[in-house]
Amino acid sequence: MAKLENLFTPIKIAEVELKNRIVMLALTTGYNEPDNTVGDRIINFYAERAKGGVGLIIVPFTAVDIASPAQPGLFHDRFIPGARRLADAVHTHGAKIAAQLLTQYHWATSEGGSPEVVGPSPVFNQMMRCTPKALTIEEIHRLVEEHAKAAWRAREAGFDAVELPIVGGYLLNRFLSPHSNKREDEYGGSLENRLRLPLEIIEAIKQTAGEDYAIICRLNVEEFMEGGHSIEDSKKVAAVLEASGVKAMNVYVGWHECAVPTVQMSVPRGAFVYLAEDIKKVVNIPVIAANRINDAILAEKILSEGKADLVGMARALLADPELPNKAREGKIDEIVPCIACSYCLAEILSAYKEWKKPVSTFCVVNPRAGRELEYAIKPATISKRVFVVGGGPGGMETAIVAASRGHQVTLCEKGDRLGGQLLTASLPPHKDEISTLIQSLSVRTQKAGVEVKLSTEVDLKTIEQGKPDVVVLATGATPIIPDIPGARGKNVVPAVAALTGQKELGEIVIVVGGGMVGCETAEFLAQEGKKVSIVEMLPRIGNDIVATNRPFTLARLRKAGIRMDTNAKVEEITNKGVTVSRDGVSDFLEGDTVVLAVGFTANKELFQELEGRVAASYSIGDCVEARMMRQAVEEGFCLGMEI
Repeated sequence: MAKLENLFTPIKIAEVELKNRIVMLALTTGYNEPDNTVGDRIINFYAERAKGGVGLIIVPFTAVDIASPAQPGLFHDRFIPGARRLADAVHTHGAKIAAQLLTQYHWATSEGGSPEVVGPSPVFNQMMRCTPKALTIEEIHRLVEEHAKAAWRAREAGFDAVELPIVGGYLLNRFLSPHSNKREDEYGGSLENRLRLPLEIIEAIKQTAGEDYAIICRLNVEEFMEGGHSIEDSKKVAAVLEASGVKAMNVYVGWHECAVPTVQMSVPRGAFVYLAEDIKKVVNIPVIAANRINDAILAEKILSEGKADLVGMARALLADPELPNKAREGKIDEIVPCIACSYCLAEILSAYKEWKKPVSTFCVVNPRAGRELEYAIKPATISKRVFVVGGGPGGMETAIVAASRGHQVTLCEKGDRLGGQLLTASLPPHKDEISTLIQSLSVRTQKAGVEVKLSTEVDLKTIEQGKPDVVVLATGATPIIPDIPGARGKNVVPAVAALTGQKELGEIVIVVGGGMVGCETAEFLAQEGKKVSIVEMLPRIGNDIVATNRPFTLARLRKAGIRMDTNAKVEEITNKGVTVSRDGVSDFLEGDTVVLAVGFTANKELFQELEGRVAASYSIGDCVEARMMRQAVEEGFCLGMEI
């Protein structure tokens, strides 16, 4: 087991002493109350992370007088009591807390006015799909004042520090970036002028909240936007920010709309640590490395090599609030890994585009996120014999939770490995993180005391012989063979079989179905050297791919030379290709092999046989209805709690 000495060494940011080097980065959740106050839900969420052993928690707050639906506010004194409850809850568990003073895209520039998208200049905002209103000098001064007041409220509420975010293409980032700031007054043009607004805010915070109040800056050091900031520019900015009184530098990369992936599963772990290392060379304050750091061993390596002073994690702590404690106790193999699926981010970003849309993020691998009190795991009143059929994510989650509550659980899997559909899902390019989830689920299943029987086919007789009190079916789904002439031909292969190598494929492959499975299978086959086409009957390819991932998936498909046909309905499959129709016009596409990726149908047969034969039987996941991993995991968790 790797020693994590550096990770659990205390460090100071100004006079704020942290017990370790793990920082929970600001993560917009939507767990605040509808009136933007702090309530029990968001308090329980962060208290759980503090209890889990993190050193510093940074919470995003709306700094100016327009309430984002997705985060609490600090733009009025009425928010102080709730914020104080949050700070107290975090402090109870030995963690420190900072308030991120966030101004995104919208602002009501006049009292009582409607929120509108604003910016330094009327340069089209791709994220919001509109041209923003350019702020006046008077409005900029008001912005400075409101940030200062928000910082004062944070200190009144007991927060240990504030963070100023110049990131993500949000308002302050747009002032600093030459990509979006085309002003010709004192707030535009030179680097000095573009940095003026953040510096004025920092000075106002010091004057209002106190010279000794710790200010952290989250700085976008490499924007990946045409005409934007580079790391060389950011080195100069970082030095100026340190001189202005900033006490720690939190390194960030990219805009939400940039063409370079920064948080997706396709991004290697720790891919941007080199930027933190560059910033560390030009400042004498603590530097926080971030972006795709989701495991403790990598975090320790970053610190031991002197590339940063602290490591920032957000989604990793959404997935497992106990990550720090488990790492410190040598239980790294029990950590629930963030797989960077980005569903949590997509949900939140949708709120930015649809103003006032109610939003609440979720975690695919952790159903308790945001429902810590509601989903508290409690011992079972009566221990039962539980028989789980199917070793996919839903079956394992049920087994883990039920066993942890005191039930005697047996899990049977017909294959020779646990994982279910995840085993196939981990095979396409850039899906390696799913393998870490399979490993984590397998380890936690074993350590929960579940009896696991692999290579075990289960039928009604097997179940009756075991005399269980409860039977849980998590038997998954089977690929659909569509009612198309030729769909059962010798040259036709389900996507699962194509990915697992169960059948030899020709050199020219047509993938029928342009959803996520079809796209990932096509990319996999292109990497194998096949000439690949995708045929999709809908107007868009990748309709079910999460919004934060879809543009990058399509870009990779185009780069791989994969042909994508939309609005194309397959009419017939032959041994030489497929006939498709578009608006009533037929076309023939040549191909050696046709891969079907048109969905799955639930395996319900065993559940139907069980009716009336056992005391209690349940089905979860894809054997109820073929859906996504999120539903399987959540249904498994909830059933494990219910039994």
